Amino acid sequence: MAIGTQPLRRPDAAPRRVTILGATGSIGSSTVDLLKRQNGRFVVEALTAHKNGAALAKLARELGARFAAVGDHDAYGDLKSELSGSGIEAAAGPDAVAEAARRPAEWVIGAITGAAGLEPALAAIERGATLALANKECLVCAGALFMRRAKQTGATVLPVDSEHNALFQAMTAGRREDVTKVIITASGGPFRTWSKDEIRAATLQAALKHPNWSMGPKVTIDSATLMNKGLEVIEAYHLFNLKPDEIEVLVHPQSIVHGMVEFRDGSVIAHLGAHDMRIPIAHCLAWPDRIDGPAKRLDLAAIGSLTFEKPDLDRFPALGLAWQALRAGSGATTVLNAANEIAVAEFVGGRIGFTGIPALVEATLDAASRRGVMREPGSIADALAVDHNSRSLARDLLPEIAAKAF
Repeated sequence: MAIGTQPLRRPDAAPRRVTILGATGSIGSSTVDLLKRQNGRFVVEALTAHKNGAALAKLARELGARFAAVGDHDAYGDLKSELSGSGIEAAAGPDAVAEAARRPAEWVIGAITGAAGLEPALAAIERGATLALANKECLVCAGALFMRRAKQTGATVLPVDSEHNALFQAMTAGRREDVTKVIITASGGPFRTWSKDEIRAATLQAALKHPNWSMGPKVTIDSATLMNKGLEVIEAYHLFNLKPDEIEVLVHPQSIVHGMVEFRDGSVIAHLGAHDMRIPIAHCLAWPDRIDGPAKRLDLAAIGSLTFEKPDLDRFPALGLAWQALRAGSGATTVLNAANEIAVAEFVGGRIGFTGIPALVEATLDAASRRGVMREPGSIADALAVDHNSRSLARDLLPEIAAKAF
């Protein structure tokens, strides 16, 4: 992680060349919105999407990209036909997406969700690029590998998640060695004030009603269980080379303070911002400079008050499981993530209850430990193998979890 003072780009500097991995998703779309506002400060090298070839082709034409790739071979026809005559190179398949990351862009945003984002993100790191990382799996499943390779290749990893970007910005107030603690904030999700019995009976519809943020169903449900904060604890551990006990989580319902850093003299530096992912993306896009951003400005007088409370690990055990996995090491966080993805999908499908999510994750962690599934990934292949085996374990445990009322 490159943290420190960097020279500002000269006004006459050449445009920064950028690549967007996952251009048609939420983070990718916000990045595109920022690029369109910058009047030549950035040029686009490559764009990728999973299977929306027509939408990707439209973006590639609008942004003047040199290369566009879809991960799904079935989407190649749409991409190719829509780019006909444009001079933009088109390709398909996982290797093509990784090739997009290898192309000569100074700055790459890793916004592909899930395990599919691992190889392209690492490809950007291997050539020493600046990687603005929005893919949790890279750090949760293979964080030690990613940060080790970034250090070896001279790559810079910039955090796009609002909480980690907040910590990154707050850390610039002092020396890294003077940091004693970081604090990640959580909205508390839709069930923050619910009793344990009410949470046990929570429906999918209720879990998808996030009080502050508009996100996809997986992330929204992770927010409801507080697993999203557990995953963010793991990410912070790797990004900032912290110890587990140097990371704290506070529930902050207003979601205005995104992160805080405590220094050895007792100073606490906080980062505040509106609920708009274009703020952290803009910070990463221009880093170490700043660019004008379209996000709504804070009106603290209108907000009135900011409150904080400790998370309740009895009602929200998923957060505690994440800390447990982090301390266990040996690939336990990879198991945690895989089991959680299976559990969330089963809840969405109506096959387990809401509290069955952390129950399945805990059972999978226990089974993986007993059966020797856990190991620290030394490569992407290792991480994917642990992920695959953990998903199989979780599926095997499903009937037992589904039969119980947690």
